[in-house]
Amino acid sequence: MKKYQGYALYVAKAQLKSEVAASYLNWIWWILEPFLTMCIYVIVFGHIFKAYEENYTVFLFAGILMWNFFSGVVKSSIAVVKSNQTIISRVYVPKYILLISIMYQYACKFGFGMLVEFIMLMIFRVRFHISMLLAVPFLMGFFLFTFSCSCILIHFGVYIYDLTYVVGIVLNFVMFLSGVFYSIEGRIPGWYGRAAGRVNPVAFFIASLRDILIYDIRPSFMWLFIWCGVSTALSAAGIYLVHKNENNYAKVI
Repeated sequence: MKKYQGYALYVAKAQLKSEVAASYLNWIWWILEPFLTMCIYVIVFGHIFKAYEENYTVFLFAGILMWNFFSGVVKSSIAVVKSNQTIISRVYVPKYILLISIMYQYACKFGFGMLVEFIMLMIFRVRFHISMLLAVPFLMGFFLFTFSCSCILIHFGVYIYDLTYVVGIVLNFVMFLSGVFYSIEGRIPGWYGRAAGRVNPVAFFIASLRDILIYDIRPSFMWLFIWCGVSTALSAAGIYLVHKNENNYAKVI
């Protein structure tokens, strides 16, 4: 990864520039898109369905940011080899480096969104505290889990052409199970709510970030270590799978 770091950054920067090259608002869309999505969901879930979560606007925006990062990277990873056919057929690049460049792109957008999140925290007078720094290890764990899922999908995306549709349907289902719009532990009473919020890693990381930034609640480090361990194992399996089969990718595509 250190050897190809410059290449990953260069590709990410080029993709970000091309993405907004013909846009009038340029990079502002990276903030405007999740913000407008949040406004729609605030109207639907906050007012029509009467969501009772405290500081619901900030609560919802944090969930949307994290879900957009996860779903965006996962969906992009499926076709990353095919979309870089001209490169991989001429120059050797470890295929997971292409995934790293995608994560850099979405991490840049996520960073812009987090700036808006902190501005909203100030607007809604949420108290800032030193324990907000705990968000860093939980975000790192979240990025590691996203990488682990996407790395495995890189391999199967080369051979299974319908995988994009299947993953899209699964992601829609997972989104509603991950508490993007609501608090899982707040809606499901007792032990069942706590279990549902932890056995789903996406739900766990989303809830953890909200607890740290909005409610000044310390999340479970035990489950952070569990999911980081699982993510590390999945990452190793994914990298091994890709490395073992990457010589065949150029022939298939």
